[in-house]
Amino acid sequence: MQDHRDEVEPVQRESAPRQSDPQDPDRSDDARNESRTDGDVTVAMHEGEDRDSAAGISRRDDGDEAATQDADADASTAAVDSASEGIAADDGHAGHADADGDSARSRGVAARFSSWAYAVLFLLVDIAGVGILQWGVTVSSSETELPTPLVGLWSLIETLRQDHRYVFLLNLLVLGALYLTLIFLFNRFWVATPVFVALCLTVSVIGHLKVLSRYETLLPSDFNFLGGGDAGAIASFLPAGAQRTILVVVAIIVVVAALCVLLHRMDLRRGRILTGANRAWGASGRLVGILVPALFLGMFVQSVGTVGAWGNTFAQWMGDIPSMWDSVYDAQRNGALISFARQLNPKIMDMPSDYSEATMRDVVARYDNEAKTINASRNQYMSDNSVVYILSESFSDPTRVPGLSINEDPMPQIRAIKDSTTSGLMLSSGYGGGTANLEFQALTGLSMANFDASLTSPYQQLVPGLAWTPTINQAWGESKNQIALHPYEASMYSRSSNYKKFGFSHFWTRSGPEFIAHQHRIDNSPYISDQSAYDSTIEKIEGNSAHQFVQLVTMQNHMPFNNWYNDNQFTATATPGAKALGSNEAMSIETYAKGMNHTDAATKQFLDELDAQKKPITVVFYGDHLPGVYTTAGANKANSIALHETDYFIWSNAASSTRGTKIADSAYTSPNFFMAQMADHMNAKVSPYIAFLTKMHSKIAAMEPPVVNQIQGWVRIPAGQTIYLDGNGNPMAERDFDATTKQLLHDYQLIQYDITAGSHYLQNSDFMTVPSSTTASTKQSKYETTAKQQTGETASGATASGATTSKDAAAQETSASERASGLLRLSEGRSDSVRVEGQTSGQLR
Repeated sequence: MQDHRDEVEPVQRESAPRQSDPQDPDRSDDARNESRTDGDVTVAMHEGEDRDSAAGISRRDDGDEAATQDADADASTAAVDSASEGIAADDGHAGHADADGDSARSRGVAARFSSWAYAVLFLLVDIAGVGILQWGVTVSSSETELPTPLVGLWSLIETLRQDHRYVFLLNLLVLGALYLTLIFLFNRFWVATPVFVALCLTVSVIGHLKVLSRYETLLPSDFNFLGGGDAGAIASFLPAGAQRTILVVVAIIVVVAALCVLLHRMDLRRGRILTGANRAWGASGRLVGILVPALFLGMFVQSVGTVGAWGNTFAQWMGDIPSMWDSVYDAQRNGALISFARQLNPKIMDMPSDYSEATMRDVVARYDNEAKTINASRNQYMSDNSVVYILSESFSDPTRVPGLSINEDPMPQIRAIKDSTTSGLMLSSGYGGGTANLEFQALTGLSMANFDASLTSPYQQLVPGLAWTPTINQAWGESKNQIALHPYEASMYSRSSNYKKFGFSHFWTRSGPEFIAHQHRIDNSPYISDQSAYDSTIEKIEGNSAHQFVQLVTMQNHMPFNNWYNDNQFTATATPGAKALGSNEAMSIETYAKGMNHTDAATKQFLDELDAQKKPITVVFYGDHLPGVYTTAGANKANSIALHETDYFIWSNAASSTRGTKIADSAYTSPNFFMAQMADHMNAKVSPYIAFLTKMHSKIAAMEPPVVNQIQGWVRIPAGQTIYLDGNGNPMAERDFDATTKQLLHDYQLIQYDITAGSHYLQNSDFMTVPSSTTASTKQSKYETTAKQQTGETASGATASGATTSKDAAAQETSASERASGLLRLSEGRSDSVRVEGQTSGQLR
């Protein structure tokens, strides 16, 4: 070994003088042959610094480690290694490095890759990366009628020609920024490439397995397990046969890594992107190469989810069309990367200028007093009843549509029900879509009107990332008493994971894993009937003696409306003087009217079955939006409010003490006020939060963000002014609000910001605690015990001292009793429930 070192060192000394040549070390092969040295070799010998192999070969010192190479190593391999390490090694007989390099080139074993070669390879690998990510979402779409069922990379590329949308190029650009950052970070093309491919494959296979098991793409919140130490949560994504898929992906990663090692050894540049004699220039260039793509990537991700920001505008210009109802279709349509990036940093709402812990304490105190006032006159507890929320898909009286005439009333039964109980019209934020937004408002009491225009779908953009999600169902305590049913896909709007976060213990759907029992369809309709949905729901209620909160979302009247029903007696025409309906429009309206008629009959039967139950049950029934079939009426902007008003009612069965109640101010509402109206209808005690909503509703009957007469889009909430309606359904101008109303609106923004984007100060208070009979009894028992203890201590003290007269002792006992009575009166006035671990109280989480 010492002899070999002696052979190498003279070559280094002999080559050193050539280092003084000021020419660029990356000059042509002819120039390098004249100087008898490769540019990279020259720099390495002049600086005498370490070089490491990008193929995973351990770092060697310039002279010492070269001397440790085996003398009988293959000549061409030694020459290639010598070029990478900056060492002039012999070919087994003390030859020069340049001779070995020429020999290697002549045999075709190694070559110096040009910058153009790297550029072409970069583009190919980037395209492969986009393809890998698209493979992760390449499954059959849900059965919803979609504009074009896009599947796979080729379909994404096809949008360039077919739709003139450039989302493929957008995905290529954004993913390429990540790839370029890695390349400059390592300054080794053959190291960055396998790392990049492995990253794409890992993310894609996880997403693919989740799509197969849940029909839902990866969400940013899915990666929370990495920071929470619960990496085992990924096992929930593993369907049957996942092991084989994982092994194939691992094998591909190994093959790619091996191929890159081979190419590294063939490339005399060893994949270096920046080479040269000037270290300062090289370091500066490398820093720029890292920062420019990394900053672009970071700024794009930061802004793509915010309306008006450059990233969002750029994505739309490139053809991004968010499709938030179906995350898989959205990823197929716009690219997995862009679909994911949109949800990384959505703007939720602006922080109120006075938001602070002290401000939120004032809000709690203000509405705690309001709750005491309300509860003083109420004698029922919400959770002593079962409650059924029914979101009836697209349910709205078509006879109210301007310019439309229907030959027969499609909803006579529900019209009669509305006349006998709390009922009215609900202002909807959607038209032809947006179901989950109405559902979100009904369950949380939050308003879409308070959110930023960028937040078009809370179920997709907001809820998955929330640590605290207070919803009305949580007032029923244990999660086993909170159940949901939906006769369609569990993955739609990410309901499956969101319902679990809300506290629902079961979610029965058509797609499982818990399957809804009845799945009958009417005639040629592709959707499960409302009658089947009601039959499945009544079985869950009859089979449980406990009080429950039941969430039912129906599907029968979902678009499209393609003449599904036999013997359809309904005909739709224009009213006299109105513009005539188109044939397709008339057919769709007639199909919808027949579906409404089926819903009308099924709903009446369902309520009759609930009437036979021995436990008190209250139903909150509402249509989420109008169907998007009224083309003629929708062409007139003056019809905007009429086309955003659906029907609702709150009804209680015969076992309820509030059957037949019709509360005041019920003519108009919006879904965020349902829980307050339900408590009023049931004469139930309320939390400070529901007390706030009660007072808010007394000043503003309904509120929603700006609306348009078009089928729900997901790019942004429409521009314009928030819609406020008074108790008679008339629009209200914010500038005309009195001081109380303005204070209520500001408090609403504070409350909503704290829950969705703030510091959750309200979580540590009783603001969301709904009183219940169980917790009220517990609190009363606690205060009675305290009173007895205080009375006993007073009497014991008097006896022990012997100095207290019987009159003084009586006075002390009276004082103790008064204090205890005062505590009891406070308990009854406030009616707050105590927080019990495991959701056994009415605390909304």
